Amino acid sequence: MKDVGEEYILYESRAKILVVDDREDNLFSIETILEKDGYDIIKANSGRAALKILLKEHDFTLILMDVVMPDLNGFETATLIYERDLLKHIPIIFITANDSDEENIFKGYQMGGADYIRKPINPELLRAKVSVFVDLYRKNHQLMAQEQKLIVTNRKLEKEIRERKNSENKVLDLNQQLVENIRQLQASNEELERFAYVASHDLQEPLRKIILFTDRLASRYKELFVNDDWDYITRIMKASERMQSLIKNILAFSRSTSVSDSFEQTNINALLDGVLSDLEVSIEQKKAVITIEVLPTLKIMPDQFRQLFQNLIINALKFCKESVPPAIRIYAERVKGFHIPGIGNELYNEDYCNIYICDNGIGFEQKYGNDIFTLFKRLHSKDQFEGTGIGLSICKKIVEKHNGFISAKSEEGVGTTFIISLPVNQPVNLEYLEKQLNNGKKLL
Repeated sequence: MKDVGEEYILYESRAKILVVDDREDNLFSIETILEKDGYDIIKANSGRAALKILLKEHDFTLILMDVVMPDLNGFETATLIYERDLLKHIPIIFITANDSDEENIFKGYQMGGADYIRKPINPELLRAKVSVFVDLYRKNHQLMAQEQKLIVTNRKLEKEIRERKNSENKVLDLNQQLVENIRQLQASNEELERFAYVASHDLQEPLRKIILFTDRLASRYKELFVNDDWDYITRIMKASERMQSLIKNILAFSRSTSVSDSFEQTNINALLDGVLSDLEVSIEQKKAVITIEVLPTLKIMPDQFRQLFQNLIINALKFCKESVPPAIRIYAERVKGFHIPGIGNELYNEDYCNIYICDNGIGFEQKYGNDIFTLFKRLHSKDQFEGTGIGLSICKKIVEKHNGFISAKSEEGVGTTFIISLPVNQPVNLEYLEKQLNNGKKLL
């Protein structure tokens, strides 16, 4: 398909002029005058010959037509030419003798003629007039070409606008569906959390009775047990203790998703002192050395962060090497968001505080760096290390509630470093504010 601009260039490169005269000498004279300007000259020796040419070709820039011709004169030929819509745009310059009166000139204009040239022809005048009409013709076609381009461009824009509107409507529909899915998911999660809390809470009472009565049986009838009886009782007691630990951790996980806690400016060093005091016995038994550097004051939920540090320190104490006292170092640094793996582009320039908990324990292969935060995920059997596989999941929940990130870097046989990344400027917890307002509490 020929481009509209290409079509215009063809017109501009070589103008096409039809010269109509019954005398060969006049045709030759006009051709000689105009050929130096590079025009494409087509000659017709009568009105009918001109009409035959115009039946096949209609891309003429200009028609030069003698008025006085036998059979069909110039005016009659012009009338027949302008009856065709395809030819109405071609200007006609009539060529007439000196003795033509004003009435014939007026008639020529009525026929649609654009101008007159008198015989004998003045070569410079003819070239000047032809040049004017050729220039007008080219500019007219340039405008037509531009108009066609604008039409095509407008159609493309209309199509793009329709497609964009359709896409926007689809995006709106998808967003609405996504919002509904999120709402349903939140409702399901809340229901699941309530169920986990209630179920775990209700399981504790019968479990306590199992532990209590098993212990009584073991104390009262120990001497009467024969063969594998004592082994069975021991297994029941250990299984009950593991189940009790699992229920406690499930309750802790359920509580970590609640929003009842509020953010407070908290001295992290003071909070850690309390955690170490609670773990004093375990630290002494393991002969652990814990080094805590100066940590910043951050806006956090103190109770949840106390649980976070407790879980991570217990983890470091648990997964230590045999005959090697645990060495734990806790320190912090301020970083930009782009230093945190997996963070979104919109947070690249935000300020974060990284808190590092480093140990010299058994470590693990780095390929499990994300798996360890999965609920109930364990890298070691319960025979090697006690635990339920919930502790690090709780840590992840707590950090996410603080709009932060947690990750782990480890090397097997060398140790592990947990990295807690928290925003220096905590965003407003709208959910918490809404609940506080609904409860009628005054917000400072």
